[in-house]
Amino acid sequence: MVVMGRHPEIGGILFDKDGTLLDYDASWLPVNRELARIAARGDAALADRLLLACGMDPQTGHIVPDSLLAAGNTRQISDGLVAAGSPVPTDELTERLDALFADAARFSVPVTDLAAFFRRMHERGYKLGIASSDNELSIRHTAERFGFADYVDYIAGYDSGFGTKPEPGMVLGFCAATGLQPSEVAVVGDNNHDLHMAMSAEAGLRIAVLTGTGSRESLADASHYCLDDITALEGLLPGVGFATSP
Repeated sequence: MVVMGRHPEIGGILFDKDGTLLDYDASWLPVNRELARIAARGDAALADRLLLACGMDPQTGHIVPDSLLAAGNTRQISDGLVAAGSPVPTDELTERLDALFADAARFSVPVTDLAAFFRRMHERGYKLGIASSDNELSIRHTAERFGFADYVDYIAGYDSGFGTKPEPGMVLGFCAATGLQPSEVAVVGDNNHDLHMAMSAEAGLRIAVLTGTGSRESLADASHYCLDDITALEGLLPGVGFATSP
């Protein structure tokens, strides 16, 4: 992890969603159990095996950093579940899991008061975006539910046409939407898919948070900073001293 000073050159912040804006364990462990039940067609023993294969201990709920359940998109998770023995066809499973994930926004637990946090960062001049391996509808439901949709300049899910993590497309899409250069963007996430996406796009800052599935050890090599949660950004980043064209 590289230690750096304050960053007045950063004009935009691109956030991951799950494990970054939302507390991963509180929000997703019940959802993961339900996705395994769906994939196993109700067979409890098979559901446990599927969870293990995709990165979650069915007894403790521990998620392996950068595993499918920690970092995969819906199609990747469905492929992994089928490869591990799910009898549900991949296309059907992807459709059902996308619906599950969109509905899960109703039960998600934020890491802070997201409406207040996004408002403060917006008022300080930052362009704000969300780039998630979840589907776009789920992201929009989350933004509406927690009251920060009006402060978001850009939303990208795995199905939004910008490619998937760790490819650079979501970062480059954020730049196109906001008029920023990649060097003016800070990417914030809880796993290495987020940080490697930032590296591939040559983003200016790579910031890890510990509210998801990663640890200081697993995130250190790819991040400039590793923060307890997103609220620490307010002390790290000053207000923006320049305006950018949308």
